[in-house]
Order: sequence, then structure tokens, then C-alpha cells
Amino acid sequence: MSAKVFIDGEAGTTGLQIYRRLAGRADIELIRLDDAARKAAGARRDALHAADLAILCLPDDAAREAVAMLGNAPTRVIDASTAHRTDPSWVYGFPEMTPGQDARVAAARLVSNPGCYPTGAIALIRPLREAGILPADHPVSINALSGYTGGGKALIAEFEREGAPSAFVYGLGQGHKHLPEMTCHGLLDEAPIFVPQVGNFAQGMIVQVPVHLDRLPGRPTLAALHEALSAHYEGAANVSVAPFEPGRARLDPEMLNGTDRMELHVCGSAARGKAVLAAVLDNLGKGASGAAVQSLELMLGRAAAGARTAAA
Repeated sequence: MSAKVFIDGEAGTTGLQIYRRLAGRADIELIRLDDAARKAAGARRDALHAADLAILCLPDDAAREAVAMLGNAPTRVIDASTAHRTDPSWVYGFPEMTPGQDARVAAARLVSNPGCYPTGAIALIRPLREAGILPADHPVSINALSGYTGGGKALIAEFEREGAPSAFVYGLGQGHKHLPEMTCHGLLDEAPIFVPQVGNFAQGMIVQVPVHLDRLPGRPTLAALHEALSAHYEGAANVSVAPFEPGRARLDPEMLNGTDRMELHVCGSAARGKAVLAAVLDNLGKGASGAAVQSLELMLGRAAAGARTAAA
């Protein structure tokens, strides 16, 4: 039996990517609105109530409005905005984040789709917190480089015009909207210092967490960090830990483009007591539409919760 799915905000970057993934599937019936009806509250409300599952690809305020439109309707929701990512009544849609998270996503009515930068950052920080390697009060820094498609239509237009910048750093005032999400799901007492950068390439992302090993309890080795990450993600669906190669010279933020995978790396120098943890992912794949579809598969029972099998 097919499930009725409504993508509210289908015309945006993430919505369009999700639509392309779901269109033509025999097990899914997409509810669509024509251009004139997409911003009509009545038409949207009817579509939301008619759906088995709605995916919200909207600005934060519009996402909250859509949830209010649903009221007590049984429609299940995946929200790709920032609006509900730290709301305890919503399940965070990162199935590999911690044991049992996939089952929580599968059973949930309300799922918040993670941000692209937080997906990489939390993937590196959370296992070290749960393993007792990284204290909750440890000062954490996160550096990241993303392709410009993560910024939506306005940023895409800026980079695809003549005279586009080669790159820029932003969020320097430390008020980036992803900081609460990283702090909450990274199990940190204090928000990290986060320095994101956008490069003149369409998609792909690398997120880095530098670590002074001698500032951590017990002074763990690089190998211990690698072992902790490897144990945490053993058999995980779309997250893998690269073979231990601490002296690796380069990482390409575009190397996983076109996939829904994320690969984690442990680099650095044992002699100097310094590590650089890195996550590479496609900001439009595991960082956005791919993550939403992964949650959808779990919620509709198309993928078995708790079954950690390698992705094709």
C-alpha cells in the first residue's frame, strides 16, 4: 500500500531534491499543489491533513505555521527547518547518532531533520562524549567548509553570477543558528566556537574538530579516538570511519558528492599531541535531502530500525 507524502516547500533546494528522490516510486503517492496553491493556506492545510507524512522544507516561521495547521491530525512530520531541532518533543533525525536513535525515528510522529554542519560536527563529538573521552565542559572548536548550495537560492545566485567570490568565512559573531543544535545533541555544556566557510563549488562539505590530546582526561591517543568512533558506528547505515591514517595529507570536501554517506577521519600528530577529526559529506545528501529520505524510510517501515547494515 502506497503512503501519501506531501512536500511543503517543494520548490526550494531541499524540497526539489527530495521530490526527485521520491517521484515515480510505486510505494509513495506524492500530493502536489500547483504554483498558485503553494502559498494558499487552505490548500496547504488540506494537503497536510491528507498526507500520511509531510516533509516541511520551509523557513522556520513557515514550518511552525505548518505544524500549527496540523493540530491533532495524525499526519507524521519531518521538518527540515531549524525550528524544532532542539525541541524535546521532536525526535532528532540522525539515526546513527546514538544506539537506538533509528528506532526512535521509526516510531516518531515528529522528526526534525538535522542541519548539514551539525550532522558532521555531532557525528564527531557525540561518540567521544558517550565514551567518556571528551568532557561536557571541554572547550570545543568547529571549522567547516561547504559548497554554496547549502545556502539556498540567494546564495546559489550569488555564486553562479559573474564576479562571484572564491570563498568567504561567516558566522564570526558566534550567533550561527546551528550552535544550539550542536550544543544540545553534542551533549556539550557550552556552545562551541564555530567558524563556517562557503567555497565556490556547488556541493560537498568537510567539518573539522581540532583537539589537544593532552587537554583531555587521561591524554588519549589518536588511535583511541579512532577506536571510539569505529566502535560507535560499527555497522551504521550511512556513516563510516575511514581506516586509521593520521598523517593523511589532504581531504576533499567533494569526495562523497552524489551519495548519502558520511565518512569520518582521525588525523593529526601523536608526537605533538594534536588531533584533527574530520567529517566529509554531501551537504545535499546526508546533510539535507538524503537525511530526510532516510528518516522517511524508517518512519514508513521501508528500512528496519536497529538493523545496522552497510549502505549500497
